[in-house]
Amino acid sequence: MPDTRHGTNLDHWTQRVDLAAAFRWTARLGMHEGVANHFSLAVNDDGSQFLMNPNQMHFSRIRASDLLLIDANDPDTYTGPNAPDPTAWGLHGAIHRHVPHARCAMHCHSIFATVLASLADSRLPPIDQNCCTFYDRIVIDEEYGGLAFEGEGDRCASLFTDPRKKVMVMGNHGVLVIGATVAETFNRLYYFERAAETYIRALQTGQPLRILPHDIAEKTARELEEYPDQDTRHLSELKALLTEEGSNYAS
Repeated sequence: MPDTRHGTNLDHWTQRVDLAAAFRWTARLGMHEGVANHFSLAVNDDGSQFLMNPNQMHFSRIRASDLLLIDANDPDTYTGPNAPDPTAWGLHGAIHRHVPHARCAMHCHSIFATVLASLADSRLPPIDQNCCTFYDRIVIDEEYGGLAFEGEGDRCASLFTDPRKKVMVMGNHGVLVIGATVAETFNRLYYFERAAETYIRALQTGQPLRILPHDIAEKTARELEEYPDQDTRHLSELKALLTEEGSNYAS
């Protein structure tokens, strides 16, 4: 049933609010890129229907009621008012069609993740705890083929073959993060950018890196994966901050 709180009559209201909060905080952190980049969240069992930001709307203005409900199997969805641009549905439609565990997908050109994607070696070594989060859990796309229209989106989706790997460093492009919920995915996006920043700044010193051994890096990654409720508490706190500031994100 549609949720009619806040004067709305829209389906998936709780999910809309969570996704709107993620957009707002991504803008707050400067991880967006003007009116480009896209987040999406599947709302049906097979992932063919998903919420997504309207085309060319700044992340800092997006409200829960602004989000579009897209049907990846219905081309007419892509022609309505404020329909997402072809690169948005090309990439996110492919992810939701072909990667069942990717209920949420967040793609952006955040600075440090994009710097990492611009290096000839885009691996992220385990030099601190945040970097360990992603130890052996990153897909690196080394075959950038231009804007993410449908064919390029299908190619990117095909790289998510290992369910442990939920971050794609899109070589020469940016980053794509997937997860089961908005909270999980945004938390992963946030900490990946932090980890990439630590690594890039460490490289800038020109000093040798203190790289953790495999057993400690893998142990730390597993411990962080099992850490209870950190992602949901993170998003809850961000929503509380937005609400305290009088933000209209949940309208």
